[in-house]
This record gives sequence, structure tokens and C-alpha cells, in this order.
Amino acid sequence: MTAVSQVRPPAKRWPSALVVGLVMLVPLLVAAFAGPSLAPYTYDEMNILSRLQAPGAEHWFGTDEYGRDVFSRTLVGTANSLAMGLAATALSLIVGVPLGLIAGYTRGPVSELIMRAMDVLMSFPPILLGILVLAVTPPALWKAIVAIGIVYVPQVVRLTRAITLELMQEEFITAAKLRGESTGFILFQEILPNIWPPLAVEASLRVAFAILLGAALSFIGMGAQPPSSDWGLMIAEARPFVEQAPWIALCPGLAMGITVVGINLLGDGLRSLLDPRNTGGH
Repeated sequence: MTAVSQVRPPAKRWPSALVVGLVMLVPLLVAAFAGPSLAPYTYDEMNILSRLQAPGAEHWFGTDEYGRDVFSRTLVGTANSLAMGLAATALSLIVGVPLGLIAGYTRGPVSELIMRAMDVLMSFPPILLGILVLAVTPPALWKAIVAIGIVYVPQVVRLTRAITLELMQEEFITAAKLRGESTGFILFQEILPNIWPPLAVEASLRVAFAILLGAALSFIGMGAQPPSSDWGLMIAEARPFVEQAPWIALCPGLAMGITVVGINLLGDGLRSLLDPRNTGGH
């Protein structure tokens, strides 16, 4: 009797965008965790005799107007910028996902109230809303994180609500209702586990936006404060010396650009990997 071979579906390969994004981000993560130990100088070490020194063997990225090593400051600033992006994104998810679940499940006045409040927040440009949140108290890094998290809550709410509305039409939700399951059980045991793939993609992209917005707030003096090594603050401090010492702004700018591109590629790769219609990868 001839054995019938079993045909297996093709394995899902990692998308090239995901691989490239990880290659770009892994060194940055290493720098974020080990930056102070890898840096040849402390980020706030001043040496007026080395002021505005061009890149060379002693200072790979040159020095700034206070003689501080730009490479060391850029390296240590990686942790600050990534922490800001990740913490702000986590805050937007913690607030936005429950609100989106409630808005998609309950309908009626509660849903309308939540969504109209989100519309009001979305009517403000992100940078303006961040400034409004920070304007009432003296600027600080943790306050910038809270402001950025609030800015991106509406996007998370709208995405979560849209997916919840789609899932509400599925048979397993109807079966849960017929079994008499509570609202909390349906929301967090039935719906939430099924919406994490698009939320993971959204979160990865929000990290990039949060880093850029955090840098913008620091650039205008509403985020990290001196002598912090935040990338946005470094670029702001370099403005008077752009023609004389362009490396002061170029190095943190390049680090920020590489980070944002890497995170965007990671998000695109996750979208392809987690898409159930994708079986072969790119």
C-alpha cells in the first residue's frame, strides 16, 4: 500500500523589512543599555580647551561648545530617546486600548462620548497639543512622556474600536454572550487576544512618532533640560554653531534618523509577518 505524503503549508518567512529593521535597531538597543560604559567620556564632562574640536582620533564625533564629547553624548542620548518613545507609547496603549474596547462594545452614549472626546484631541496638531499639556507646569522629561502619551491616545482608541466592531460580528462573540459571559470577560478574554497583532504594528510605529515628537519638544525647550544628552536638546544647543561646527547637530540627527527608519521598517515587517493572508513573506 502506497503511503500518502502529507503536504505541509509553506513556512512563513521573516519579511526583509523586519530583518533590516532589526539589524538597524539592535546596535541602538545595545547603546541604550550599555551607553555609559561604552562612552569614552561622561556625557556632561566639559573641557573648554577642546571646545568645538572637529572629529578626530580623540573625539570621534568632535566636541560641542562646552568641550563635551559629541559621540559620548549621542551614545548616552540613545537611552533617553528610546525610553521616551517606549514609555509614551506604553502610556497611550494603557489608556487607549481599554477606551477603544469599551467604545466598540457598548455603542450608545458611552461610545459617543469617548469618540467625541478623541475627536477633540485629534483636532489639535500633535506638537501643539504637547505644548498645551506641558505649558501648565515647568518642563521635565517625565512630563514630556505623559504629554506625548496623551497625544497618541486617540489613534489607539480609534484603531481598537474599529477592530472591536469587526470582531463583534464573529460567532465566538455571539457564543460568549449566549453563555452569559460578563462584559469584562468578553472584552479581555475574547476580544483583546484577537486584536494584539494590529496593535503591535501600531505600537511599533507610534514609538517612532513619539521619538520625533519628544525631540521636537526638547528642541523648543519643553522636554529634556540641560545638561541632558537628549537628541532634540543636542540639536537645539547646536543651532548657533551649525556653520562653524555642523557635526554637533549632524551626529544626533543621524542617530535619530537611523532609529526612526529602523522602527518604521520593523513596523512594516511586523505587518507583513502578522498578516494572516501573508504566507510567503517578502
